[in-house]
Amino acid sequence: MTTILIGISVALGALVVLLLALLVVRWRSDNSADERVAEVVATLNARMDELGRELAGALERAEEEGRRSRIFGELAGSIDLDEVLSRTLEAAGALEGADAALIMLPDPQGGKPLVATLGLSVEEAERHAITGPPDGRLARSISMSYTYPELERGERDEAAISSGLAVPLPGETATLGYLTVFTRTKGHQYSDDDVRLLETLAVRAGPAIENAHRFREARQLADLDALTGLHNRRFFHETLARECARAHRYERKLSLIVFDLDDFKDVNDRIGHLAGDSVLAEAAERVRDVVRTADIACRVGGDEFAVILPESAIGDADQLYRRIQNAVSSRPLGQGGKLFLSAGVAELRAEDDPVAFFQRADDALYRAKEAGKGRVVSANSPRLGPA
Repeated sequence: MTTILIGISVALGALVVLLLALLVVRWRSDNSADERVAEVVATLNARMDELGRELAGALERAEEEGRRSRIFGELAGSIDLDEVLSRTLEAAGALEGADAALIMLPDPQGGKPLVATLGLSVEEAERHAITGPPDGRLARSISMSYTYPELERGERDEAAISSGLAVPLPGETATLGYLTVFTRTKGHQYSDDDVRLLETLAVRAGPAIENAHRFREARQLADLDALTGLHNRRFFHETLARECARAHRYERKLSLIVFDLDDFKDVNDRIGHLAGDSVLAEAAERVRDVVRTADIACRVGGDEFAVILPESAIGDADQLYRRIQNAVSSRPLGQGGKLFLSAGVAELRAEDDPVAFFQRADDALYRAKEAGKGRVVSANSPRLGPA
């Protein structure tokens, strides 16, 4: 591409020199010569305009090629899955005529697929991610057109998806999923060049997505407690620090529950540590069943657990503790029998750092145990609360 630009620039320079020479000749010629020179000048002007357009086109292609190379380099240089998906969608959305883009990665275990979108509403994403290519296969590129029988004749929604182009995302040993671009322009046709560009992007994005996905899975496993399946102590402290910083910066609410199983040492002494581990695992499963999606439940050591509650006040933490208490103590925990929880709850204060915030909640937990167990104590007030 650089060679092309240099060639065009040299040609333009030569034309300018020739034009100046002809202008000199014009001053020394008679009227007939002037007319011939005028014709030549007009021809040269037309040619210069043409070369200018060619130069502009070459520059535009060079910029596009540079942008595409930069995107490919960024894809290969990141292991953050969200970032890789976002850059892939951005590159796909830049395709001429594309109004939206979607990536769908089916779960090999049959669970919910991973879907990332650009320029699609939630409803559109659900509709087009579920249907996918008409024959369900991802081995080849597929063009799709959409009709909407629910819309009355003559009342087509101009903003509705009109057609799409899906290409497979190749992985190391199997197809990962597919990358699709959509247009809202009725009658738009994807060219062979469009297909090649999107396939090239998919070939480059596939390995990057696969590597990032593996890294996320490995990181998630590293963040989980092997016995309970809850997040582990390291993840808890990292997340608490991050949520404290966010709450302070944006002046948002943040609460914390720290709790443990009352008299769990006696349970271990009575039934043994192996059976005691089963009790902890069952208690953790019941905790998972009642916490909200936004809450972060963790095992911080032994039989001690914690739940971080973003965007939540002390009252929300108190209510969640009671739901957890009811879930855990409503029926026996295996051989451990019926057990209760003691808890300390705290709401983030302006002067709190993550260590002080956790310490206040942890101190409140021990005050609850000293007060008779099966209770919750608020670190933000001296009030004691029964289960």
